[in-house]
Amino acid sequence: MPRTLNSIMASYIRSGNAAASLSVFQGIHRAGSHIDSYTVTPILAVLDPVCGKQVHALAIKTGSDTPTITKTALMNMYSKYGQLGCSVRVFQEVGFKDVVAWNTMLSSFVRHGLPEEALAVFREMRKEGVWLSEFTLCSLLKACTLLKAFQQGKQIHAMVVVMGRDLVVLGTALIDFYTNFEYIEEAMEIFQSLNWKKDDAMCNSLISGCVHNRRYKEAFMIMRSMTPNVVALTSALAACSKNSDLWIGKQIHCVAMRSGFTFDTQLCNVLLDMYAKCGKISNARSLFDRMHKKSVVSWTSMIDAYGSHGHGLEALDMFSKMEGNNISPNLVTFIAVLSACAHSGMVEQGRECFNSMKERYGLDPGPEHYACFIDILGRAGQIEEVWGVLNHMVKNQIKPTAAVWIAILNACSLNLDVSRGEFAAKNLLELEPNKPGNYVLLSNFYAAVGKWDSVNELRSIMRDKGLVKEIGNSWVTVVHSHGNI
Repeated sequence: MPRTLNSIMASYIRSGNAAASLSVFQGIHRAGSHIDSYTVTPILAVLDPVCGKQVHALAIKTGSDTPTITKTALMNMYSKYGQLGCSVRVFQEVGFKDVVAWNTMLSSFVRHGLPEEALAVFREMRKEGVWLSEFTLCSLLKACTLLKAFQQGKQIHAMVVVMGRDLVVLGTALIDFYTNFEYIEEAMEIFQSLNWKKDDAMCNSLISGCVHNRRYKEAFMIMRSMTPNVVALTSALAACSKNSDLWIGKQIHCVAMRSGFTFDTQLCNVLLDMYAKCGKISNARSLFDRMHKKSVVSWTSMIDAYGSHGHGLEALDMFSKMEGNNISPNLVTFIAVLSACAHSGMVEQGRECFNSMKERYGLDPGPEHYACFIDILGRAGQIEEVWGVLNHMVKNQIKPTAAVWIAILNACSLNLDVSRGEFAAKNLLELEPNKPGNYVLLSNFYAAVGKWDSVNELRSIMRDKGLVKEIGNSWVTVVHSHGNI
């Protein structure tokens, strides 16, 4: 097959024109031209799992799947779409595993929140004598963050220094690592050591980390030293949203307006969420109405804003308007609508919403949707229907998560269903045996049904296991200063 077509296809992919690149690939296949690894490898970057599996099958048939670079592209495609098992199987088929293949496997485990497995891959790399690249070390730092393993992360930092690796590549990962552990001084030291080599990604990471840790002076100092960009402001606003910090969020909103970034839909979505989390629903709605382009995330955020503040009717009205604007709801939208129904006690509307997911939109409810629906039914005293929903889950081979068992346990507590509540508690503790909140929840259940001996027994178990209930706290802003109450 002429190399020209491969080059044309690759150029379309580089320019982000997935449809044109796929059209070229289909033309090559229909013409019966020889398909090799140079044809298969680039197209995998723009395919969904269904088309990707078809191309994978074609690659096996033509023998073009054997090069390491093609296997690596297949691993990345499967991992990107949540099919980690397929990614692992492809990795096991790789004849010569180069550092890129190992890095892809390592980052896949990190992407799926499996840091222990990622570290196991790293140990295997060391055993095989594989050269460690900057990307290897970046993934390791992320794994240490997920594991909350500060000392191991510091050891990787030491390895970076000893091996003389490029801090420009690793700087952002190290800053993320230290800010996640609230070590802002160490993050600032890395940032300052790079002098003129700092890029926007590094600045954005440190700004986000400073705001997240309420180090506003440092965050604004970095902002003043650079040209504001959408990513930096979006990251800072996300941190304000998490901290419910309205004052700083408003200042960042002003910076966004002065810089002309309020046309950016993603930034407006985060702004909307920030106002909602800070209880300013009217500000959130005003911003929503002024948005030039509303995505499904914009509509979902506004629905969630109304629902989380007990405005169930307004949330349902927003959902109806969303449909009227030909915006298709996604799985997250339905979580927001179901949560709104739960907070406002709207049982029939919640039931209708849950049933419409599959019937009207072709979306399969996940465990989180079942948990929300069970919560709605439990609050309304519909305990028998709660168990009917659980049986429906099992029948559809959906494994109940901890959130589902918590919803069932709460329903049993409200409806004084002792035996089935204990069944739910048993399953919850099997899934999360070392989470203090589960023991507190179970203790509250036993207190509600009057089994005080069991309450005392649970407290003893918590003491023996060294589990401590998390201390509740609230943040308030008083004359632009912050205090933990």
